[in-house]
Amino acid sequence: MIDTLVQYLAAAAVLTGAVFGLLAAIGIVRLPDLYTRLHAASKAGVVGAGLILIAVAMISTDGAVILRAILGIIFLLLSTPIAAHLLARAAYKAGELPTPSTTIEEIDG
Repeated sequence: MIDTLVQYLAAAAVLTGAVFGLLAAIGIVRLPDLYTRLHAASKAGVVGAGLILIAVAMISTDGAVILRAILGIIFLLLSTPIAAHLLARAAYKAGELPTPSTTIEEIDG
């Protein structure tokens, strides 16, 4: 009974992760500039991959696989925002400007 419930929850996590991965791919294709594309890839991509790794950890009976899945999630959560920031910073320093439709509001003071 519990085993079947875990399998259904893992399947739901895989499907939800796949949907987030699809949304990240659509965002990369459809969004207008590098900065918004980075946002789509870094946010939705991490959620999708994290959900799939959670499903792997739920389904697995081997402790080493569960540990690797958890470490993979932690690695994604730590490295993806840093990588997106560095890519955006490098693009900005190279002269890549956001689209004119992007509103920039700087805080004074």
